[in-house]
Amino acid sequence: MEENLGFSHFLAQLDHIGMSVLILLLSLSVASWYLIITKSISNFIVSRRANAFLNHFWEVDSLQELKIEMKGSSTDNAFAHLAKLAVDVRADSQKHGMEKLAAAGGASELLTRTLRNGIDQEATRIENGLTIIASAGSAAPYIGLFGTVWGIYHALIQIGLTGQGTLDKVAGPVGEALIMTALGLAVAIPAVLAYNAFIRRNRIWMARLDAFAHDLFTIVTVGSKGGDSIKGATGQNHNPQFTPSATTTSVLEGRQ
Repeated sequence: MEENLGFSHFLAQLDHIGMSVLILLLSLSVASWYLIITKSISNFIVSRRANAFLNHFWEVDSLQELKIEMKGSSTDNAFAHLAKLAVDVRADSQKHGMEKLAAAGGASELLTRTLRNGIDQEATRIENGLTIIASAGSAAPYIGLFGTVWGIYHALIQIGLTGQGTLDKVAGPVGEALIMTALGLAVAIPAVLAYNAFIRRNRIWMARLDAFAHDLFTIVTVGSKGGDSIKGATGQNHNPQFTPSATTTSVLEGRQ
């Protein structure tokens, strides 16, 4: 009897509903692990590119020099994209003035909206795939539990039909049915841990991007009035922990 029990025997005894539950758990596991691996690699690459860009950004001496460099460089990270948006807004304002409808409210309001839209786009991008990971983490245990209940139900029906209700006849089929619960937990636990890690990383990432947006606002607005020096606009020679003033806090009002 013991030789007939195990995972292979469990698979052989599955009906259509049990097999559907198993396939659903397998699909959730594959999807969540695919997203976990790809997002981890993507986040690592993007973080390296962002750090390299920021180190170079704070070595640039003027907005004019930054504008020239941004023309030939690729915006392969959110910080570079945000900087390019700010430079383009300043150049467009100087070229066309405030005649466009998009510039209604003044150059500062246009820059504020542009930076806010750039931040919103990045927030949307980094949230891609998190819904599937969260769904796998929250739903997989219940799906596995359903498979267990269904398996125990059929095991008890078979035991009742045979009339053999001894412990050795009950323990095997019930134990096999519990495999579904174990599979559900195996799918859910990595998904939950990965989801929490991604949420924390995204929160830190967006905080850095928010601070950089405040810096860009100051650099472009102050630089356009009192000179083009980037370091002079912020008063620092590297990426600062910027404390926004009452004027620059409007950059992120749409996200708070």
